[in-house]
Order: sequence, then C-alpha cells, then structure tokens
Amino acid sequence: MYKLWLLFDPRRALVALSAFLFVLALIIHFIALSTDRFNWLEGKPAVKAA
Repeated sequence: MYKLWLLFDPRRALVALSAFLFVLALIIHFIALSTDRFNWLEGKPAVKAA
C-alpha cells in the first residue's frame, strides 16, 4: 500500500479527494432540494402519510 503514495503526492491527493467529496455532497444536496419531499426552502408543508 505504501507504494501507492510513491506515485501520488499525499497532500495533493488528499486535497483533491476532499474537494471531490465536497462537490459530490453539494450535488447530492441540490438534487435532494429539487424534489418535493426534501425541498424545505419553498416553505411547503410536509405531506404526511396516512
């Protein structure tokens, strides 16, 4: 496993991984916001299941 870090600079790899995960989290949250169920910004009351 240590040979992997000989190919990649650990600082750059971890920064790139963190940036990728942050962007992925933003995309997932914006997709959730675009649905009626999870859009809390519009102020619509939640639909309660019977």
